[in-house]
Amino acid sequence: MTLNKAVASLSAKNLTKVVQSGDEPLTILKGVNLEIKPGETVAVVGTSGSGKSTLLGILAGLDKSTAGEVTLLNQPIQTMNEDERAAVRAQGVSFVFQNFHLLPGLTALENVMLPLEIQAIRGARKEAQGLLESVGLGNRLSHYPNQLSGGEQQRVAIARAFAGRPEVLFADEPTGNLDRTTGAQIEDLLFNLNRDAGTTLVLVTHDEKLAARCQRQLRMSDGTLVEEIE
Repeated sequence: MTLNKAVASLSAKNLTKVVQSGDEPLTILKGVNLEIKPGETVAVVGTSGSGKSTLLGILAGLDKSTAGEVTLLNQPIQTMNEDERAAVRAQGVSFVFQNFHLLPGLTALENVMLPLEIQAIRGARKEAQGLLESVGLGNRLSHYPNQLSGGEQQRVAIARAFAGRPEVLFADEPTGNLDRTTGAQIEDLLFNLNRDAGTTLVLVTHDEKLAARCQRQLRMSDGTLVEEIE
């Protein structure tokens, strides 16, 4: 699959998401429209339950909307099955989550190597080691997740996210489980690596200061999406 960077990395048209809540339908997203260009950093903010994480999941192809269209890396993923959406994600999408999602039976180095090995990228060990060194964990390569602090685990997760040089990085509350000082360090790390890599960043957060570091801020409210105007 050849990615054409001349058009939007990500777009959504008239996204609607309805789920059943007891006996009544609950509308989580209401006709959301969005376009994100390659290399942009975009924050989606809103209160808990506003639909921002649901939106991220649909944009990333982890979930499907009830109606509407999603284009991810120039592929119409809304009409794809799960295997097809996974294939698109494998060719240019990475994630950083609040809960790290490291594999407990793998060392820090092995966790970062994994996506490189899945893509059959040569020199996976060397690249993974370089990424871990770039996030300040060159002396923690052989440590398992339970031997690392929360901040260190998120550093591994960020290194893993940039392995394979993704086109789009989705981050869902990446500092939500960290103390303020550690969270600030992770923010700097994430944005510095993202700038150097030129990756499109879609960030979901309730932290207004973190959102302000992005080029654009979008606010979810009652299932609708509105761009913040500075």
